[in-house]
Parts: sequence; C-alpha cells; structure tokens
Amino acid sequence: MNCIIIDDETMARVIIKTLCDEIKSLNIIKEFSNAIEAIKYLNENEVDLIFLDIHMPNFNGLDFIKTLKNPPKIILTTSDPKFAIQAFEYDCIVDYLLKPLELNRFKKAILKAEKKQLTIVSTPTSSVLTPKKSIPENDFYVNIDRRLIKIDLPSIYLVEAKGDYIRIKTEDKEYRVHSTLKKIEEKLPDYLFLKIHRSYIINIKKIIDIEDNSVLIEKDVIPVSRSKRPELMKRLNLL
Repeated sequence: MNCIIIDDETMARVIIKTLCDEIKSLNIIKEFSNAIEAIKYLNENEVDLIFLDIHMPNFNGLDFIKTLKNPPKIILTTSDPKFAIQAFEYDCIVDYLLKPLELNRFKKAILKAEKKQLTIVSTPTSSVLTPKKSIPENDFYVNIDRRLIKIDLPSIYLVEAKGDYIRIKTEDKEYRVHSTLKKIEEKLPDYLFLKIHRSYIINIKKIIDIEDNSVLIEKDVIPVSRSKRPELMKRLNLL
C-alpha cells in the first residue's frame, strides 16, 4: 500500500516511517508536517493509506478529513484519547493508535487496513466505502474518563440508552459511555446483536428465555417492541 504521513512532529514521522519499514506491504511515498501541503498533494495524487495526527497547527486531523472528497483509509496517531468515539464515526478511519506507538499494535492496525482494502476491491461498486460492520471484529474501544478501554464484543450482552449516555453490560463489568445507541449500533456486528427496542440492543447468543414481549438475558428482563419481535424470532435458531 502506498502511504503518506501527516504529523507536525519530526520525531513522530521518523517513528512511523521506522515502523512502516518493518512491514513489506507498506511504501511511504511522502511525509508532511502540515495538513495544507497534504491537501494540495492529495488533490493531484492518490494514496492507499494515511497516517494522520489529530493535533496539528491550523488543522485538526478530523477537520482535515472533512476536506477530502474521497478519503483513503486513515490510521489516526495521537497522544490524545478523547477523540476516539468521534473518530470512528468516519468510515475511512480504520484504527486509532495512541502514542507512543508499539510495533505489535501498529501491525494490528495495518492488518485492519489491508482487510478493508480487500473488501473494497472485491465489491463491484468499489467507489462506495464499505461499512465497517462488514469486517468482523472481536473488540472495540470506548472512551471513559480520558482512557481507551478495550471491550470484548462477545462478552457484551446488553446495551441500554440512558439519556446522553449508554450503559454497556458485559459478563463481568458495566460501562457508562457518553454516546448514543445509534452510534454504538453501527459498531456492533449484525450476526451477534439486534436492537429489540428503541432503548435496548441485545446479544442474541446470550438470551436465556423469551416470554410474550420480553426477553431474559443474564439477570435482566428486557422489553421487545412489537415491530422488532418478528426480526428477533427470525434470528433465533428454532426447532
């Protein structure tokens, strides 16, 4: 993949280039210390992947993305975790790496980018960005108190909307995240999760019992809206 690096810190660009040298599939063709020069370059050239810092003079990294008509795959590199939830609203962003960068985590991000590239190439309408849920993931990260916390997706059994927040319940813990049910729903794989009510998403593999218009999941009894019940029954493996 042909890549460019956009970061105002010289040392950060050197580190990313050094990590890229460890991966044969990557080819760094250009480096930029500011977003303006990068925009000029991208207006005349195509790349497969951008390593993009969030905090730069004049341009926030997310503002930079908004200037691109057809953004390539982007891996954000930053020392600031607070933009994580906002960042993954962009289909072009494949990963969010916190500095200092580590090789193993960096390789995982590249693997995600390569998977996404294969998915886009294999789709007849390749000019349309493939939804992120088409690439199965086993985990995602949530921003809680300025920390990025990894949650194993299969361990989640319930997501509940509570005003401006959502509650994510797993087998072991409960997380309170500032987000919306719609945003989280976009990140959850369809084969595991189903929205059964305007306030609830459940892991259908965790259902214990169904009675009338409610489901028992772990120790929670969750209402099922009338409009969602047919889809729920369709998804169950009934005898």
